[in-house]
Order: sequence, then structure tokens, then C-alpha cells
Amino acid sequence: MEVRSGVDAEVIYPVVRTSTTMPRKQMLARSRVTSGSRTLVVVGLIAADVLLALVLCQMAALIQFLWGSGALTTVAIAGMVPNVVVWLGLRFLLGLYPGYGLGQVEELRRQTFALFTTLAITTVFAFFSSTAESLSRMLLFAWILGLLVAAPLARYCAKLALKKLGLWGKPVVVVGAHDAGARVLEDLRREWQLGFRPMAVFDNRVAPIKRTLNGVPYGGTLGDAIALGREHRIDTLIFAMPYTRREQLARFVDLAKLNFRHVVVIPNLVGITNSAVVARNFAGTFGVEIKYNLLDPWSQRLKRALDLAATVVGGIFVLPLIAALALLVRLESRGPIFYSDKRMGRDGELFSCVKFRTMVPDAESLLHGLLAENEEAREEYLKYHKLRNDPRVTSVGRFLRKTSLDELPQLWNVLRGEMSLVGPRPYLPRESGDIGVTQDEILRVTPGITGPWQVAGRNRSAFEERVEMDVSYVADWSVWLDIVLLVRTSVCVLFSRGAY
Repeated sequence: MEVRSGVDAEVIYPVVRTSTTMPRKQMLARSRVTSGSRTLVVVGLIAADVLLALVLCQMAALIQFLWGSGALTTVAIAGMVPNVVVWLGLRFLLGLYPGYGLGQVEELRRQTFALFTTLAITTVFAFFSSTAESLSRMLLFAWILGLLVAAPLARYCAKLALKKLGLWGKPVVVVGAHDAGARVLEDLRREWQLGFRPMAVFDNRVAPIKRTLNGVPYGGTLGDAIALGREHRIDTLIFAMPYTRREQLARFVDLAKLNFRHVVVIPNLVGITNSAVVARNFAGTFGVEIKYNLLDPWSQRLKRALDLAATVVGGIFVLPLIAALALLVRLESRGPIFYSDKRMGRDGELFSCVKFRTMVPDAESLLHGLLAENEEAREEYLKYHKLRNDPRVTSVGRFLRKTSLDELPQLWNVLRGEMSLVGPRPYLPRESGDIGVTQDEILRVTPGITGPWQVAGRNRSAFEERVEMDVSYVADWSVWLDIVLLVRTSVCVLFSRGAY
């Protein structure tokens, strides 16, 4: 098999023709599902955005009319059309159509940037032209505010609809048939919004014994990957071979980059990299700069300001709910409405974490007795630090835990600066030894009411997995990540997924 470099790929990387190589019919079946849909996806996403923008124009005009600041006319609405065009053009330039490979955090950042840039362009144009008098500020700002909230949700719904139609996503190939490859395939399956749909997984020289890896068929070696990419016009290849020798990986990349437009290399930097990584060129030498945003004092001040604003505004709306839940707790069983427990805050400083009481009085002594008598319960508690069928939990408490409403009183901790809306889990002092060497890293920041483990696995995550998620959150933090986690937490609460 000839490649453009003039080197025979099958000589360097011999194809192993075994029964484990993906059958030809299976290759064609997967390619039919994933190829030829890019144009339809782009058209679908643009159509959804146009429809949303026009509907919000109508709603903004209606709000302005009801406020008594203008007439409900088609002229005023038509004047917003140029703004819609600018907004769509900026989204296109920022790579949001179709936006394959963009994570939720980066996608939200680009959407917000496009929106506020549209506002800036409109304002500057109106100032330097004769349209300033005719431009309705209320109409414009109502439209911008509507898009700020609705555009990310509308995009998610559009992608979900395209996914159900079998259109969302582009085919990619993964090289690496071992643990690293399996993790990549699982990540791509879970984060389907990235739009990377593995068509096949390949290996270096020897075809594995199993026919599939995480449900993705094996396709042979790198030579087969190149042939498959050419035949089906696949433009993305992912190397999931972090422990391959540098010289060998460099040869693989040299061969792949002649045939694939996008070559992604998963580096051997587990536990080091984060979303704030920036590539650096030091006089021809490749370097990686890792920025920990939460160590920036200004980032910490911004996070605190957002916590206060969201808590004050949101607290006004949830006060009636808090009062109703407090009444239910009091009616079911005697004892205090709220439960306060010491937790480790920032820099390890202990604080009183407030929750609705969800257990019977004297629950701690009952726990010690239960763990001493029940070996199965003891093993479950050692792994998860929770019990699924905890006999100490009241009926109202079970509902509060299932919906995570028991944590609403922690808004008081947020106001006091002891907690944040989003952050690592507030750990118990007795869990200090179980956290391990990462404790100092986690305790550098303020714990949160919600965080990555609540939306990833809730209580189904083992304790060690929760610690790893918290460490990743500290390294990856950005305002956009907090917003994404808050939205995902709302979804988890509404569907009561995995909490107990």
C-alpha cells in the first residue's frame, strides 16, 4: 500500500490478517451512518439558531410593548435582522458550525464571546451612524439576555435531535487498543456532544484477541487506519498510545499527518494536564504551559463575586421552598430542622456545614452500631462513605437526599464565604487520611455545594473517584466550567439521578 510519503506502510507496520480484523461489511455499515452528514448538521444548527433568534426578537418586542416603551411593529423587529446576521456570522467564524471536538466549557465560552461581540459591534455601529436614534436599547438588551440563556440550551436540543436522526458527529479512528484507547473510547461515548464517533480502533502491530473494544470494532494496524481514512474521507485520527517510545510515536505521527487533517496525540501526562494547557514553542522545542486559574487572586475574587450575586438573587426565589421543606422536616420527627456538621474548608479550616436534617436523632451512634454488626454495610461505607439503604434516614429525608434539596441551607455557608456554589466536596475531618496526598491541592480552594462528582456519578462514584474529580476541578477551573456544572446539577436534581 503506497502512501504519499513514498513509504510502504505495510512494510513498516505489517497488517495482521486475522479473524479479529473488522469485517468489511461492518466497516461499510458504520461509514454509512457517519459520512455525508456534515452539511445537514450545519444547516440544522444554523436553522435552529435563526429560529431561536427570530422568536426571541418577537418576545423582546412584546416585552418592550408591554413595558410601554414602544409599539409592537414589524419595522422594529425587522431592524434586528442585521444583528441576527452578525451573531450568526461570528458563531460561524468561531467554529460553532458544526463545532466538532469542542467540549461544553469551550463551547459555552465561544457562544458567550460571540453574543457580547455582537452587542459591541451593534453599539459601535449605531454610535457612528444615523441609526442610533432608531435603535431600541430595551429591545436589543432583552434579545441579548434571552440569547445568553436560551442559545446554549437550544444548541444542546438541536444536537440531541440530530443525534437521534443519526446525523450528529463525524467519523474518527483511534489508534491504541489497550487501556488508554479504552479510556478514550469511553470518554467519546460519554461526551457525545464532542461529535467524535469512533469508526474503528487500531493497534500498532499485533491485532488483539478480542473483536471489539468498548463496542468499537478492531480494524487492524496503522496501515489499515490510513486506508480506511482515505476510502471514507475521515479527517481525524487519535493516537491513544501514551507509553509508546518517543521515536516510534514520531514516526507514526509523520505517517498519519500525510493522510489525516487532524492528528490528536494523547500524551503521557495523566494528572498534570488540564483545560488551561497552552502549547509553547521554545525556539523549535515543544513545551506545554499549565495554568492553574484558581491560584490567580483575581479569579478567586471573580468567583466570590459570582457566588454572592447568584446566591442573593437565587435565594429570594428559593426562600418559600426552604420554608416549606423546613415545615415538613419538623412535622415528621422531633429534633432540630437543620443539621450542622464540621467540615474541612479552605486551607483545612473547619466550619459548620448546614443541611436540612435527614436522619433520626442520634444518627452517629446508630451508624457505629450498624457498621460493627453488618459486614456488608461496613464494606459499602468504606468504599462510598455512604449507605444506599441507610436505616437512619427519615421519609422526608430520603426525598430531600434524592433531590439534593437537603443542601439548600448551605446557601448560608456561601454568604459567609465558607463555601462556594461550585467546588470540591466539603470533606469530613475523619476523611482526611483517605484523601491522601492530594488533600493539600483540594483544600487550596473553597468547597462547593455542587461539584464535578455530583454531576458525573453522584453517589455511585467510589470515594477515590470523587477525590480524582475534585483534583481535576481545581486544575481545570474557569467561570465557564462553573456555569456548566451548575446547569448539569440542575438536570441531575430534576431527574434525581443516582442520589441517596
